[in-house]
Amino acid sequence: MDEKLLIAFAKFEEGQKEHDRARVIYKYALDNLPKERCEEIYKFYTVHEKKFGSRAAIEDVIVSKRRFQYEEEVKSNPLNYDAWFDYLRLLEDDQNIEQVRDTYERAIANIPPSQEKRHWRRYIYLWINYALYEELETEDYDRTREVYKACLDVIPHKKFTFSKIWLMFAHFEIRQKNVNGARKVLGVSIGKCPKKKLFRGYIDLELQLREFERCRILYEKFLEFEPENCTVWMKYAELETILGDIDRARSIYRLAINQPQLDMPEVLWKAYIDFEIEQEEWDNTRALYRQLLQRTQHVKVWISFAQFEKTSGSDRSVENTRAVYKEANKALRSTEEKEERLMLLESWQKFEEEEGDEESRKMVNKLMPQKVKKRRKIQTEDGSDAGWEEYFDYIFPDEETAQPNLKLLAMAKMWKQKKETEQDEGSEEEKTTSNIVSNPDSIDIDRDDSNDSSSESDSESEKNHKHDSDTRDKGDSDSDSDSSSDSDSDSDTKDGS
Repeated sequence: MDEKLLIAFAKFEEGQKEHDRARVIYKYALDNLPKERCEEIYKFYTVHEKKFGSRAAIEDVIVSKRRFQYEEEVKSNPLNYDAWFDYLRLLEDDQNIEQVRDTYERAIANIPPSQEKRHWRRYIYLWINYALYEELETEDYDRTREVYKACLDVIPHKKFTFSKIWLMFAHFEIRQKNVNGARKVLGVSIGKCPKKKLFRGYIDLELQLREFERCRILYEKFLEFEPENCTVWMKYAELETILGDIDRARSIYRLAINQPQLDMPEVLWKAYIDFEIEQEEWDNTRALYRQLLQRTQHVKVWISFAQFEKTSGSDRSVENTRAVYKEANKALRSTEEKEERLMLLESWQKFEEEEGDEESRKMVNKLMPQKVKKRRKIQTEDGSDAGWEEYFDYIFPDEETAQPNLKLLAMAKMWKQKKETEQDEGSEEEKTTSNIVSNPDSIDIDRDDSNDSSSESDSESEKNHKHDSDTRDKGDSDSDSDSSSDSDSDSDTKDGS
C-alpha cells in the first residue's frame, strides 16, 4: 500500500469537508503501514488536526508521534533505559493499564549483559517503577508482590545485590500488615547477602515494633558480620542505655575498645568516656583516660583529660587539672610535633588565666616557645631541587639542643638593635651635615661667638687668678705682722720677769 495514495485520499475527504473520514484514513495508515513510512502521514495528520480537530485530538496526534519516536528509539537500542523511562511515563499519562504493563514487561526483559553493578543501577529502577505502579496506580497487591519476587530472582546476589529492593519489599509487606512476611524477606536478605544497610533497616523495623530482644539478636549478628564497625557498637550500647541496663551497656563498650581493629576508634572512646561522665563515674572516667593515653599520646586526649578534671566538680579540680597539664607537657616534650605541644601550652595558659595565680601564670609563660622563620630546600619527586621555602618553627626554652639557637637568636637581636641605633645616629649626623652645607653663614657666626665667649672666659679666668694672688699676698703679710707682734709680746714678757 502506498502512503502517497492514502495521503491523497485523506486530502480529498478533507476537501469534501468529511473530516471524520479523513481522520479514519490517517489512523488506518498509521496502524497498518511500517513505522519508517509514516513520517509524512504524521505530518499531514498533525496539520489536519490543528485545522479541524479538537484540543484532545491535537494532543492525541502529538502523543502518537512521540510514541512512534520512542518506539523507534527502544527498538534501535533496547538497553537505553532512559528511553524506556520516558516512554513509560508517556504511556502512564494515557492510563492504558494493559499497554503500560506490556511495555514494562518488554523493558525489564532487557537484562544487562555484564555482571557489574554499575550497569544494573538504571535497570533496577525499571523494576522499582513497575512495582510502585502496580501498588499505587492499579492497586493490584498480589501482582506487586510477584514483581518484587521476580526482581529478586533476576539479581545475581552472589556478586552484588540492591538493598533498596529488599527494604522496599519488606515495607510493602508492612503496609499490607504482613509483619511475618516482612521479617522473612529481611531474614532472607541477611542470609543471602548481608549488608550494613539491610541490618540497619531490619533493626529500625524491630525498634518501631518495640521488639527489643529481636534488636539485640540483630545487633549481635551485625557485630559478627562487621566487628570493626564502631557505629554499631555505639548504637548497641545506646540501646541498652535507653532500656536502663547500664551494666550491659558498659560491657558492650569494654568489648568494643578491646577489638583488634576499629574503623573509628577515637569516636568510640569518646562515646565511652561520655557515657561514664553521664553516669557520674569519675574514677571510671579517669581510668579510661589513662587507658587511652597508654595507646596514644595525642594532644587532644590530654586537653580533653584536663577539661574533664576542670569540670569534675571535686575540691582539688584546679590542682588535678594543673597536674594533668604538667604531665602532658612532659610527655609531649620528646615528640617531634611542636605544634601539638604549643596547642597544649595555649590551653594551659588559658586555664591559668581563668583559675591560676600570678606565679602559675609566670611559670606557663616561661614555657612558651619562640616563633622563628626558617628556610629549607624543596625537592621534587625525581630528587631535583625546586628552590627554597619559608616555614615557621618553634623553639622551646627547655630544649637542650635549642639553647645555642636561643643564644644565637639573642645575639642576632642585640646586633640588630645596635645596627638600628647606629643607623639612627648616622642619620642625625647626615642631617646636621646637610644643615651645615645648606647654611654656611651660620657656621661662621657660631664660630665667632664661640671665640668671643672663649676670650671672655680667658679674661675672666685671668682676673680671678690675679685676685687670688692678691689675696694670698695679703694673707701672707697679715700672718707676718701677727707673728712679729707675737714675738714682741714675748720679749716684753721676758724683760718684765
